[in-house]
Amino acid sequence: MNPPPRRFGSRPLPRPEEDLEDQGLTFDVGTLIERRKVLAGVGLGAVGLALAACSPTSNSESLSSAEIPDETAGPYPGDGSNGPDILEKSGIVRSDIRSSFGESTTTAEGIPMTLELNLVDMANSNAPYEGVAVYVWHCDRNGEYSMYSAGLENENYLRGVQVADHDGIVRYTSVFPACYAGRWPHIHFEVYPDTDSITDSTNAIATSQVALPKEICDAAYATSGYEQSVTNMKSLTLKADNVFGDDGGASQLATVTGDESSGYTVKLIVNVDTTTEPTGGSAPDGGGMGGGTPPGGGTPPSGAPGGTPPSGAPSMPPKEGSTSASPSTTSDS
Repeated sequence: MNPPPRRFGSRPLPRPEEDLEDQGLTFDVGTLIERRKVLAGVGLGAVGLALAACSPTSNSESLSSAEIPDETAGPYPGDGSNGPDILEKSGIVRSDIRSSFGESTTTAEGIPMTLELNLVDMANSNAPYEGVAVYVWHCDRNGEYSMYSAGLENENYLRGVQVADHDGIVRYTSVFPACYAGRWPHIHFEVYPDTDSITDSTNAIATSQVALPKEICDAAYATSGYEQSVTNMKSLTLKADNVFGDDGGASQLATVTGDESSGYTVKLIVNVDTTTEPTGGSAPDGGGMGGGTPPGGGTPPSGAPGGTPPSGAPSMPPKEGSTSASPSTTSDS
């Protein structure tokens, strides 16, 4: 007689021979959803909403009618579209993304930052987009990207996935990102329709970036550890940025509360319209990646905007069906 299958609560383990932490992304997401249901049942969700309603904001957070612009994912997405893929690893579903997980536990340094994205389903009368999975990543205090920059190939900090709750909200605990030469300070994110689709980057229904306000960046970069960002910001404007420049970041500029001492809370409303064809993500060969000069050397590929990325980073994402690019230097976005 065969032994009964191993279970976690009422759910059978998809990999019964493995430890609980090695059950994969889908299992992690399912556990997260179950925990949220329990919290909602005891009323903690309502308490959280009440506290959020009392929080001050730097400007209006009324819903915009515009769809979030589709943008490039840049050459350092870590989603399998250009080299390494973090989205299939157990542990990527997490709210605190400051530390690496797996073989390393290195923690990124910097000013504390809470990122909150409010997902809106435009195709469903602007209802909260409950259940979508959102992958977030950004550079560290030095302007470098885990998994790609020289010396950080075995790190995966400042990357994580959350599933939108009943109100369409995802939250992440992170650190304030740097400004590197050629790019306005920003945060990348991809939105996927459900938990099962996030392991394939081509399933993303929206790919975009969060722009950070100048006055907040100026205050943050005046603190220890961000010295190079001060120099890099001097030559930049939102209107001249090759990602946000078409509208000056009007629909991607975050509202921010807090300060450089206690930390910042960064919020953005993300309107997603599934009736339109996504145009963001990997860019075609020869351009569209957006410029930038994270620490390191090299030159961008022919036809791409200027700038140089972290040394040892991969080149532009390959076209669909081709193999991943070998490590080289290119421009970032």
